[in-house]
Amino acid sequence: MVFSSLIFLFVFLTANLIVYFAVSPEKRNKVLLIFSLVFYAWGGPRYLLLLAGETMVSWLFAIRIDESRAGYTKRSEKFYLVCDLVVMLVCLAIFKYLGFFMGNFKALFGVPKSVPEIALPIGISFYTFQLISYVVDVYRDQVKPQREYWKLLLYSSLFHQCVAGPIVRYETVADEIDNRKINANDIYVGVRRFSVGLAKKAILANSCASIADTLLPAGVSSLKAQTTLGMWLGMICYMLQIYLDFSAYSDMAIGMGRMAGFHYDENFNYPYMATSVNNFWRRWHISLSSFFRDYVYIPLGGNRCSKGKYIRNMAVVWFLTGMWHGASWNYILWGLYYLAFLLLEKFYLGGRFGPVISRVYTLLVILFGWTIFRFENMAELGTVLAGMFGIGNEGFVNMAVGTVFLKNIFFIIFAIVACTDLGRKLRKYMMELGKVHKNMFMIHNVCDMITPAILLVVSVLALVGASYNPFLYFQF
Repeated sequence: MVFSSLIFLFVFLTANLIVYFAVSPEKRNKVLLIFSLVFYAWGGPRYLLLLAGETMVSWLFAIRIDESRAGYTKRSEKFYLVCDLVVMLVCLAIFKYLGFFMGNFKALFGVPKSVPEIALPIGISFYTFQLISYVVDVYRDQVKPQREYWKLLLYSSLFHQCVAGPIVRYETVADEIDNRKINANDIYVGVRRFSVGLAKKAILANSCASIADTLLPAGVSSLKAQTTLGMWLGMICYMLQIYLDFSAYSDMAIGMGRMAGFHYDENFNYPYMATSVNNFWRRWHISLSSFFRDYVYIPLGGNRCSKGKYIRNMAVVWFLTGMWHGASWNYILWGLYYLAFLLLEKFYLGGRFGPVISRVYTLLVILFGWTIFRFENMAELGTVLAGMFGIGNEGFVNMAVGTVFLKNIFFIIFAIVACTDLGRKLRKYMMELGKVHKNMFMIHNVCDMITPAILLVVSVLALVGASYNPFLYFQF
């Protein structure tokens, strides 16, 4: 079950909100837990045991760390921390990476004869990292251990974010698990944020994906039949899709959390407006970047060390960043690709370009990065990279690509604008204007009230009919 499905919107989420607000405040955590476990079990009931088991392990070891610090146990805090890390990372390695490593070992040495196909549990990367951060923070004495197992299970399984993020630190919600208040503004802000995320996904991201898939079909032979402009247009649409898709799920998670009284941190900050690759990674998937910074990079020494150790620290972080995204060589290559540009900016390129060139350079780096990210098949990746420079494909442009471009030009422009902060600035401008003009104040309030409803209706229409395009009347 995904957030952008009709069954989630009209059955699961609706039932959750009705029951959540119907019960007394002291029972709402249990309502959230039940719905979260049902949500998670929807995609594979057997993996619910893995989630509950990992949470149990982290719950026990966090308590042992606290008791060891107080002198109640004979083992050291570090021993229990290491035990928890081993269990968490071994589980993640088995389910996410064992098949990948065994497949590569077989390709090199011919053994084993068969590689087991292990299904990837939904959200394992997210909840594993959240539980690791929880135990490490208890070890660092930054948070107190949760003494009630079911409340820690609520934290790790919250359906708002356990499948697609953001990675929520326990300290962010520790107090709100037991003490949170919800007012009408929280509900409005939550609904508005959720509706924006749903529209991003159902209308924009899905349409961008459709264009990208049309222009970049699977298979080397099909890709070679594409033109240079077709490949560029396809990758631009994929670049738009992946931001709109990822940020949409974060928007929906933050919105649903706000409706329930939780305040999750922002996860995206208009990353395509970045002026450098370093700046891009301060804006993109902020919760993941901050996790690797706080739990890998800084413990390794950060940048307060020699040049050689700094490069080593960065290499470890970006190798792991690539691996986290998927068990395939292209993700590792993607991580090392960004490592190279971050080191170039650190030692050679930093501050050498003007504002316009910096933005163009950053967008080009991001675009080619997403090209590496998209194609797990190395032959397909090589074909597209060569084709984008006019090598080995069917020329620069043809009528089919021109038709796709003209048919979707207004939609693509709208999707590009949606990746900027223009909407936020316009809303802020209307608010400021409303302070001095009564009519503008009324217009702003009316727009604010009806926007979530309009976005929800249009999003549902887009989900109901795959062929429905809300921009139909703006096409050539």
